[in-house]
Amino acid sequence: MTTTAPAPAVPTGDAVPSPRTASHGRHRRRRVLSVLWSGACWTVVLAAAAVVVVAVLVPRAAGATPYTVLTGSMTPTYPPGTLVVVRPERAEDLAVGDVITYQRSSGESTVVTHRIVAVATGTVDGERFFRTRGDANDAVDTDPVQPVQVKGAVWYAVPWLGHLNSWLSGGQRQWASYGVGAGLVVYALVMGVGGFRDRRRRRRGATS
Repeated sequence: MTTTAPAPAVPTGDAVPSPRTASHGRHRRRRVLSVLWSGACWTVVLAAAAVVVVAVLVPRAAGATPYTVLTGSMTPTYPPGTLVVVRPERAEDLAVGDVITYQRSSGESTVVTHRIVAVATGTVDGERFFRTRGDANDAVDTDPVQPVQVKGAVWYAVPWLGHLNSWLSGGQRQWASYGVGAGLVVYALVMGVGGFRDRRRRRRGATS
């Protein structure tokens, strides 16, 4: 007697995905990954652009100078590594409470950033001078600060960005601004071309 094996039973509880459904799922995953990658790239590029703007372009446009806080004398207001952007101010406009950056001695390159705690006038020449103190220091600075020593008052500050300012020279900061600008242009072009290609593919898929 000839017998045949019974045909395997086809499960009826679970639907088998069609090739078209699987392809649509893969397409959706690719789109999600593409969006995430694009967002990450834009975040990096825009963050770099923001750094260049606040550390290079804005100070240059305003005639200000960026400095890096190296010690903890102004903690917690400006801890070490803070970038302080100092804008020139007239001595007559400075008052108690202002944070100024000044040369230790007139003509020296070393500067200090401390807060004005008193303003006085010389008894001989009548010229104003300032007494300063670091926010974290207990005592007022020993030497008074003459107007000729003052580079300016702190305009704004950015935590941690001073480390980058210390690593880059003036020329390197300028080239960094050019590089970020070029990167933004190139990335915008790449995204524009990619978007154009995606639109063409969708049109072809709709007409096929």
